[in-house]
Amino acid sequence: MNQVSKELKQSILQRMMPPSNEPVSQIARESGLSETTLYKWKKAAKAQGKIMPDGTQPAERWSTRDKFAIVVETAALSEIELSEYCRAKGLFVEQVEAWRDACMQANGGIAEQASKLQKDLRTKEQEVKTLSRELQRKEAALAETAALLVLRKKAQAIWGDQGDE
Repeated sequence: MNQVSKELKQSILQRMMPPSNEPVSQIARESGLSETTLYKWKKAAKAQGKIMPDGTQPAERWSTRDKFAIVVETAALSEIELSEYCRAKGLFVEQVEAWRDACMQANGGIAEQASKLQKDLRTKEQEVKTLSRELQRKEAALAETAALLVLRKKAQAIWGDQGDE
């Protein structure tokens, strides 16, 4: 099997990344490499954290993982640096800001949900405690009633039915 130079591999991966987002099928035809090889390279690049959108989808239809990677990459950039980054990747600043807002809202929603679940859990634990105390009280009352019935039967056995006379 032919070895591909690192430079060629990097240039092909660059063509798959934004802003080009060239389809694997087109690159395979032009380079003579198999689509399987190119998809393996793409998968490996994704595993390394590179933004490798699937297919020729517009940026708004990228996976949440790719959008999140963009948000992380741009988190510390100034406004000017963000603009340059977006131009190089074929994105709009507004898109990245919208993705950042979505990430922040998603995390806020999880925190709110966790807080609500904690509150529900405390409520349920209090209900369980209350029901447990009530069950113990009722079991004690039932045991007392059972003991009284047993004593009554024993008393009837010893003295007979005296209440019938």
